[in-house]
Amino acid sequence: MTAPALHVSGTAHIGSEHVFGPLTLDARAGRWTCLLGPSGVGKTTLLRLIAGLDDVTRFDGTISASDGQPLDGRLALMAQSDLLMPWLDATENTLLGARLRGTPPDHARARDVLDRVGLSDHAHKRPGQLSGGQRQRVALARTLMEDRAIVLLDEPFSALDARTRSQMQDLACDLLAGRTVLMVTHDPAEAARVGDAILIMAPDRLTPVPPPPSAPPRAIDDPATLQAQADLLTRLRDSAA
Repeated sequence: MTAPALHVSGTAHIGSEHVFGPLTLDARAGRWTCLLGPSGVGKTTLLRLIAGLDDVTRFDGTISASDGQPLDGRLALMAQSDLLMPWLDATENTLLGARLRGTPPDHARARDVLDRVGLSDHAHKRPGQLSGGQRQRVALARTLMEDRAIVLLDEPFSALDARTRSQMQDLACDLLAGRTVLMVTHDPAEAARVGDAILIMAPDRLTPVPPPPSAPPRAIDDPATLQAQADLLTRLRDSAA
């Protein structure tokens, strides 16, 4: 799969209320771009606009891929909540996209994907029988099942404990390698660990912050990663003030 870069440029409004912009975002092809910023600045709205899921916000501008091809059918969105259907087991939740589209489910591929996220032994369990980390693994499996070139992540691991969150970051970096990933996060440590590019969003601009020099996912105790985390936290505090 060849993943294109993602380009967004424009301004968003809800009615007469300004949401964000004008701003320009370029997410590099096959890399992770992390987007941070204060609550309410429009990060989730931006993801929903890219995904074509926002019927309320008016966007004046362009959202496009670098190869000039339409984005429809090439995007997957993984949200903060796992959004699992409680009456379906892990396998059927992984196959939810096919069910909603009315296409034949690929059970063999679902088994393979669940094996890749370490859930082979839990394939027939319903969400209520799974831990928080296991539920997020099912959500990641469902995202992988869609096999899209561009993946949008909206704080997908923020509800997990620190140990599980770190494990999920490592797993996602491995399994989404080669995809163009745009992730919204409130966690400077997460951005410092996984970002190939890091942006801080304000209502009228995006400010790039240099990532650590090593390749993600970076060690949690790497000095450059810890320094980047501290720098991001300082910048976020200053922007909020």
